[in-house]
Amino acid sequence: MGSMTHKKILIVEDERDILHLVKHYLEKEGFRTVVAMTGLEALKKVTEDKPDLVVLDLMLPEMDGLEVCKRLRSAPDTAMLPIIMLTAKAEESDTIVGLELGADDYVTKPFSPKTLVARLKALLRRVERTPETAPNLYRYNALTMNLSRHEVSLGKQEVTLTAKEFGLLEYLLRHRGRVLTREVLLNAVWGYDYYGTTRTVDVHIRRVKQKLPLLEEAIVAVKSLGYKLKDVDEPE
Repeated sequence: MGSMTHKKILIVEDERDILHLVKHYLEKEGFRTVVAMTGLEALKKVTEDKPDLVVLDLMLPEMDGLEVCKRLRSAPDTAMLPIIMLTAKAEESDTIVGLELGADDYVTKPFSPKTLVARLKALLRRVERTPETAPNLYRYNALTMNLSRHEVSLGKQEVTLTAKEFGLLEYLLRHRGRVLTREVLLNAVWGYDYYGTTRTVDVHIRRVKQKLPLLEEAIVAVKSLGYKLKDVDEPE
């Protein structure tokens, strides 16, 4: 599992001041850092340096953050790589697109480095944490989730989920039959007191359903509250 402090973070940001600020803060916290100032450079660094997490600015020269995110998610090697997007307030719609493309989280500018570090640590913990008490295997009809191997399969077919989608599905499976509010899901899966939009949860639920069609009917939206994964034998 390794200690969190030796984790390597790739910071992709074309504004030097922000880049240096983030780099300084992360190094102060004991992280190793790699930097890139363009989208293409970011992809190169991911291949060369194999970071544990990417802090990705949305607005970048050559290739924007959305495109970088899309490419990282579509390559098997980086499909699970944790990604936090940095976005400006005005980019709300892009933020949602970013989450749909598979970013795990986002921080809006101007942000405090403290906030970013807290989110980043929460995300790394989320990726690492397999509760000791939790079973290693969940089954739900034809769906199997193997926690120790970090795999999800439908029948014999493996399905690639991002870190957040995986965490969300794990939480739903662990608490099947219970109504879970968006706030509970945010805190459990995103791992901090989330300020801002609960739309993040909706976007991720939608993506989990797209990737795992057998859950389309099984995950029910409970009006104005949140979601519930029906127990296998629960009536329609």
